[in-house]
Amino acid sequence: MAVCCDLEVDVNGEETFMVDKKIIASYCGRLSKLSGKPTGSARNLKVIFNDFPGGAESFELMSRFCYNNGRTAITPSNISFLHSAAQFMEMNNSVSGTHNLLEETGKSLKEMNYWTWSELLITTKKCQDLLPFPNSTGILEKCVDSLIGRITTSGEPSPCPSTSSPDSSGVRLSCDTRSTESLKNSFSRATWWFEDLLVLSTNLVGMVFKSMVSQKFDHVIISRFLFYYQKSKCYTGTSDEKRKVVETVIDMLYILNWNSVSFKSLFGILRVALNCNIRKCSRTKLESMIGSQMDQATLDNLLIPSPYGMNYLYNVNLVLRFLKAFLHGGISQVFPIQLRKVASLMDFYIAEVAPDPCLKPSKFLALAMALPDCARESYDGIYRATDMYLEVHTGLSKEEKMKICCTLNYEKLSAEACIHLSQNKNFPSKCAVQALMSQQVKLKSLLKATGKTKCYIDSSSGVSETGSKGKKNETSKQIVLCAGKLDLPTDNDKLRAHLQGMQWRVTELERVCMKMQAPMTKIMKSRVSNHRTSRSLPRLCS
Repeated sequence: MAVCCDLEVDVNGEETFMVDKKIIASYCGRLSKLSGKPTGSARNLKVIFNDFPGGAESFELMSRFCYNNGRTAITPSNISFLHSAAQFMEMNNSVSGTHNLLEETGKSLKEMNYWTWSELLITTKKCQDLLPFPNSTGILEKCVDSLIGRITTSGEPSPCPSTSSPDSSGVRLSCDTRSTESLKNSFSRATWWFEDLLVLSTNLVGMVFKSMVSQKFDHVIISRFLFYYQKSKCYTGTSDEKRKVVETVIDMLYILNWNSVSFKSLFGILRVALNCNIRKCSRTKLESMIGSQMDQATLDNLLIPSPYGMNYLYNVNLVLRFLKAFLHGGISQVFPIQLRKVASLMDFYIAEVAPDPCLKPSKFLALAMALPDCARESYDGIYRATDMYLEVHTGLSKEEKMKICCTLNYEKLSAEACIHLSQNKNFPSKCAVQALMSQQVKLKSLLKATGKTKCYIDSSSGVSETGSKGKKNETSKQIVLCAGKLDLPTDNDKLRAHLQGMQWRVTELERVCMKMQAPMTKIMKSRVSNHRTSRSLPRLCS
């Protein structure tokens, strides 16, 4: 057959091919239509394709099929290119009527369920070079469905629900060694495909992920794979590649059930994300996932360094956004235990960042007031943090100090904290007065509730006439505060003198109680003995 090169084909600007128009057109309906149109001159016809799927490599494979009388070896490594090229060039009805490339590749694709796992991976990987051309969608979907079907049939979920917890390694300690080995093998069967799918691009991983979710695949296994994929890809990737991988993984994790996502791993991806300058929408999704599980955080998790160029030590704004996401989830109403746990964590965090000389009063106030008052049963932690902040930031005005002190709920301060506050020169005198008055109100309310106007201590039992049980020292302090008619002076020196007198009275009362302990014990034993030996005797009056 005489071959001439009368057709020039520019493929996606990558490469130009000189081919025989008659040979190519006999198999390609698209070129047959073009060659049938009249040309203005006798010069060679030139065709430009800007969206040829697979580019120059795919066109060359298609050309060999045409030049070889419609015959070619169809393999897993070239079937995606051949099938997409056949679709693009309309090779479904050849002029010769003998060979149909689109039909032949279609038959091979129907046998995909019988391919080996390696053949599936090769074809799927080759499909990456076809994106984002629309003609490649059909074969790519077939590859993804086959991959997931193979994963589902060959892997077995863990038989123990506890092994599906986000932070579990898939193995629980057991006295039965065979049981432990069984769990190890079960975990391996569920995750054996992790390493193989690392060859996929982020676009293909996204397709695989969405198909898994639609087929009700285990979210715990999916999340573990996504974290594994992110760590592996970011280990050697460029900054742009890392950013794209992190954004893709975050967007996919956000769709899953958040309870199935490892909280520890979320902080791991956060460290990478902070250095990649990811999109704001992806960053917001990550912060929402972390904030929703804020009760699982530790102090080390929250001590994140401030962004580059900022003079303060820790990223306070990030923690505030975590808290906002936590409260937005409504956990404070449904799970008060988690709310108190977060409040305790925040007390430690505020105390840790308070000594930072660059921490502005507005940020300190925002941290202290981020959670509702019901989150804390005691404000002693906030008091200690406030004390450290005022001790470092000595240049604050009285107005600024009063604003900071407004974060304290004096009614939820312990007696020790109130006494310490009243002697603390870092706090304004008004705060000291408010602290002691709140204790007075608290004790008066306690006496009013029990209907008692006087108190004494039974040192043998530690019970006061108010009917409340507790430590002697605490009870004696309350008695002194209650019986002492706290007409608190406004002068700071008089206040301290008055407080010293109260402390002396507490010490004296404790000494008297210690002396009374032995006689009172004998009296109580004697009363019990007489009551047991003779019921006819009258009971001793108390």
